[in-house]
Amino acid sequence: MKHISILVPKGEVALGCIEGPHKLFNQVNTFLQSQDLDAAFKVQLVGMNMDPQEYEGVFSVHPDITIHDKFKTDLIIIPAVNGEKQQVIEMNKEFYPWIVKQYRSGSEVASLCVGTFLLAATGLLDGRSCTTHWSAANDFRIMFPESILIDDKIITDENGIYTSGGANSFWNLLLYLVEKYVGREMAIILSKYFVLEIDKVSQSPFIVFQGQKDHEDEPVKKAQEFIEKNFQDRILVDQLARMLALGRRNLERRFKKATSNTVVEYIQRVKVEAAKKSFETSRKNINEVMYEVGYSDTKAFRTVFKKNTGLSPIEYRNRYNKEAAVYN
Repeated sequence: MKHISILVPKGEVALGCIEGPHKLFNQVNTFLQSQDLDAAFKVQLVGMNMDPQEYEGVFSVHPDITIHDKFKTDLIIIPAVNGEKQQVIEMNKEFYPWIVKQYRSGSEVASLCVGTFLLAATGLLDGRSCTTHWSAANDFRIMFPESILIDDKIITDENGIYTSGGANSFWNLLLYLVEKYVGREMAIILSKYFVLEIDKVSQSPFIVFQGQKDHEDEPVKKAQEFIEKNFQDRILVDQLARMLALGRRNLERRFKKATSNTVVEYIQRVKVEAAKKSFETSRKNINEVMYEVGYSDTKAFRTVFKKNTGLSPIEYRNRYNKEAAVYN
């Protein structure tokens, strides 16, 4: 039987990231016991102390055990923490040495959504791949530059450390863990029971690109603003460099450092974001939108669009604009 430790952090915590794994792992036990099989998991809520934590001003969560009790766990689950990240990290610092000690003793660790910030604060993500909610990606890269953030992923799995993407995608990580611990058949049963889509791998279709402007490099900000105002035109890196009186290599280096995107990636993402909005709200066909955002090559447009969203233009339009899908 595997011991599952769900942390009960202080601060603004997404209650579903505590209730969800507690319910799912216990549901596995229920299914197994209905077949006269042994339970697979012992699930406990673990606090820094035994004080109940109140979330959303309504719900109280009572730990079953604390990090000061002597026990060995097999999996630590770190829920999503909301609010000002540095403050929440500080409030929960007592957890970090315990998490590291358990990991070094053989435990695995999983963070859900922006729980990645707490996991990264332990140092265990230094040099490792991880993901988080796409909307927190820029903040995460600034706070934890030693981590390798892959913000389009739903799940990462590296040396017994797991992270999940945005919001409800934590359910996909839970199914992934059940499949690993119990088997594919049980994961499928759970996906049907909870009505979850199994094997989702990307949160790209849900990402809203928000150019990283929380930096002090004014020429780069001017380049970003120019791109965003003129996305319908063909924009060249050399053109931007001349406009800003910078060498191309200097601009590219500073742009990547400030925004975590190359200049070309930024141009592409701004154009794709404009195309996405057009697909969501208008009846324009694929070629009309393509020309509108400054592409003339259908193959190039489709390639860039799918690279950024995980969907072809027509798949994206049909998913998010039912009226246009019927109309076309």
